[in-house]
Amino acid sequence: MAYQTVTMARMDSPRFTTPSFDRRAWPMGGRLDYWSAPDGWPIRRYQLGDGTRGRMLVLGGRGDMIEKYLEVVHHWAERGWAVTTFDWRGQGGSGRLTDDPMTGHIGDFADWIRDLKALAADWRAEGDGPYAMVAHSMGGHLLLRALAEGMPAPDAAVTVAPMLDVHSAPLPRWLAVAVARAMLCLGQGARQAWTQKEGSERQRRIRQKRLTHDPDRYADELWWRDHSRDIALGPPSWTWVSQALESTRALAESEALARLAVPLLILATRADQLVSTPAIRRVAARIPGARLHVYGREAAHEILRELDPVRLDALRRIDAFLDEMAA
Repeated sequence: MAYQTVTMARMDSPRFTTPSFDRRAWPMGGRLDYWSAPDGWPIRRYQLGDGTRGRMLVLGGRGDMIEKYLEVVHHWAERGWAVTTFDWRGQGGSGRLTDDPMTGHIGDFADWIRDLKALAADWRAEGDGPYAMVAHSMGGHLLLRALAEGMPAPDAAVTVAPMLDVHSAPLPRWLAVAVARAMLCLGQGARQAWTQKEGSERQRRIRQKRLTHDPDRYADELWWRDHSRDIALGPPSWTWVSQALESTRALAESEALARLAVPLLILATRADQLVSTPAIRRVAARIPGARLHVYGREAAHEILRELDPVRLDALRRIDAFLDEMAA
């Protein structure tokens, strides 16, 4: 499929620079372009690394953009992986599906599955393996669903805090489903399901703690959003909420989970306030040979953007798993 190359300008990052990696600048040597989905939709894509170790596809979560994961992309590229990552249709630099650019919307999760299957097929054709896929949150759900629906499996897969059910507390799940369906019946499907308050330091601190204990990495996300407003995204739509509840339930009940033939490592945390850790445990138990490691209160949802003791431990676990399973 065709793609359009985009020239990347290096951005200054005066606030935070580490000796090893500047999280507020694009790594040198990478390629940012647009891959065309089967229906022609432009999907923003980034590639980094020479591929002496193999090829890796990194899938972000809901509301994410490529820039949030440049640090880990650089880590795996340094280990010899040719890393490809992208923005899901409707978020990041891949356009929007409603008139409100801050609303995270999708009409049907099946659209994302079609995009993933087609992109992964092109990704495989671009070079030799071993092939690995690493997916965070919503990306983890979409990866497992795509595999359950017949996408060719990589040599190894990793899901980090996968969205295998939505953390709906304080509402019980049945009530969250009922509310979402009612909003769709009222014609509110494209409207934001909640507000994302970040107007005060206290509000930003509350959101940060749900994502990561690292205030600097959280500030990096805000910095990128402020400097590239076209990639910023707010809360999901009611249709997204309804689709997430339906898709995770269907996957949890799918008999295909027991037939998955892919070496799989799952990282999760008991303190997750966005996805359901009990659901992760249940699904992991049904996938043959799946390995599960659950962190405690030291880790919030964004494990790969946590404070270094957690983040580096997670990277060591992932790297050791890939060295074993995708040699």
